[in-house]
Amino acid sequence: FFQKTLNAVQSWFTLFGWPKGQNPISIPYSLRSDVCIVQLTVAQEKNFKRRVDKDKGFYEMLVHLNGQSISGIAASQSLSTDPVERMLQLHWQHTELLSFLKRKGAYLPHIMPEFLLSPEDYELWSEVNTGVRRGTMRSPGKLSGRRIFVLESQTFETMSKRAWTDVLLQMYKVFVLPRVSSRIVPDPSSLECLQNIPGIKSEPLCSNIYSRYERTILIWLNKNYEKNRKIVWKDNERGGIPPMRWIVNFDQDLLDGLVLAAQMAGYCPYLIPTHFVKMYTNPITHEQFMHNALILVKALHTINMDLDIKV
Repeated sequence: FFQKTLNAVQSWFTLFGWPKGQNPISIPYSLRSDVCIVQLTVAQEKNFKRRVDKDKGFYEMLVHLNGQSISGIAASQSLSTDPVERMLQLHWQHTELLSFLKRKGAYLPHIMPEFLLSPEDYELWSEVNTGVRRGTMRSPGKLSGRRIFVLESQTFETMSKRAWTDVLLQMYKVFVLPRVSSRIVPDPSSLECLQNIPGIKSEPLCSNIYSRYERTILIWLNKNYEKNRKIVWKDNERGGIPPMRWIVNFDQDLLDGLVLAAQMAGYCPYLIPTHFVKMYTNPITHEQFMHNALILVKALHTINMDLDIKV
């Protein structure tokens, strides 16, 4: 599950995260090196070739998505040549990054700044803050009394990958999702076809799971599914017209592909006779779910929405 989430995040930020076109990222390797203008030589990162000709870094992506930079941190800046000073500067940058995202509404209480460091800098950070290495001792009291987690190298790599994935997911939540406007979604109570479906409130505090922008998307999904299901599958021979449903999440309720097909059919009705009419409207087996997924992928390719989607 986490690997699939990472792949999806990686694809989206590669395609849409940059101001001047696509730029491939590899989580966490390219992000750990892109936070500064000084490129570190890390064995695990040798296989990833960053497109330095476009001079793109993590903070340039942040400015592009947010529209403003973090106070005191430039998109590109030099670091100290002293390993300890460089590590401390990067740790400070990550601390400011997390604080900035939290002020914007990101939920990142489980991410420590040191988890965003490179393995070499994390090892140095651990030595400095635990006093293992002589001459680089630093008082643990300067961490405001918070507990220090010293992880083994393999555990750190797993934690770093998860931390950077969660940072990007929260950036998407606070910078991209707010672009969704409720003005484009009619009031569900005004739509006759939705009269019998429980409403989804878009007020900020009515859910502790989804933001109001995510709930706006759920309203849009409910509206289009209920409006289109009788149109898309009126001639279906693999189960007939699917039943009414209440769409309240983005995983289980979209699993059979019918809701997504209904959305696409609303904007590309010419896909109905060539693709969507062939879907199972009451899928039960794994083969039937796979059949529906393949039809969706083919439909996306037909309209040239090539987002590197794989079944």
